[in-house]
Amino acid sequence: MRHTSSSVLVDCWAPSRTAAYDSAWIIGFSLFTALAAQLEIRLPYTPVPITLQTLAVILAGAMLGSRRGFLSQALYLAEGAAGLPVFAGGASTIVHLMGPTGGYLWSYPLAAAFIGWMVERGASRRTLTLAASLVASDLLILACGIVWVHQFLGTTFRQALILAFYPFIVGDVIKVAVVGLSLPRLLNRASNGISPGL
Repeated sequence: MRHTSSSVLVDCWAPSRTAAYDSAWIIGFSLFTALAAQLEIRLPYTPVPITLQTLAVILAGAMLGSRRGFLSQALYLAEGAAGLPVFAGGASTIVHLMGPTGGYLWSYPLAAAFIGWMVERGASRRTLTLAASLVASDLLILACGIVWVHQFLGTTFRQALILAFYPFIVGDVIKVAVVGLSLPRLLNRASNGISPGL
């Protein structure tokens, strides 16, 4: 029997929740984040590329809930640290995690866990709460990136904003809007017993 009363989307799709089911989603979202990292735009004035990773991170938390969302992003970081080419531009190893984009990367499990925690408490069924939760999760990623760039490059805080915040505002607004508009609709369809393929 599907858990159609759940606020976590993948639980609404599950005939029954098993370790195999959870593992498949965790692994799947780690790979989706890796794929999103390869869709990058390099800007000449910042070492931080524009990618779709933020979309993957907040979507992981929003769809999987806090624990599975956290684990999916922790697994993504572990894959990269182990040498798999999952980071932007096909980069890998622990050295990349300590580079200029490290602040963003380390924040991914926390950001996914936060939005997942909010979703588990019904945020996905309340438009304004969901919007605020998604924005907060996205700002957590950006804040960690700004502080890291500030420390790593030894810039002023204003310079860190130019390098690590301003280039990403428009893209992140779009990503948050995509999740915020699509998640309640998908959850409503799932709650009504409509499969994701219909």
